Amino acid sequence: MALDDLVAGVRCRDVLAQLGDYVDGGLAPAARLALEAHVAGCNNCAAFGGAYGALVARLRAPAPAPALASDVADRLARRLTSIDDP
Repeated sequence: MALDDLVAGVRCRDVLAQLGDYVDGGLAPAARLALEAHVAGCNNCAAFGGAYGALVARLRAPAPAPALASDVADRLARRLTSIDDP
């Protein structure tokens, strides 16, 4: 981030450095409030933080189960049965 504005006593570079901890809920309450105050007054950090947060949320969301062919259960049962038969 090329911009390094000082907003609410926090610089953009400090927001960037703490963003991962913020998203993970690992910041102390005072640090979290300071970061939120900066982002509320800094359009650049608000845009970047929003995009970063959305990306993290998408990455953490459970992946949908892959679609399987309708005959998968039957084929699997047949194979398992054939393994048990001598």
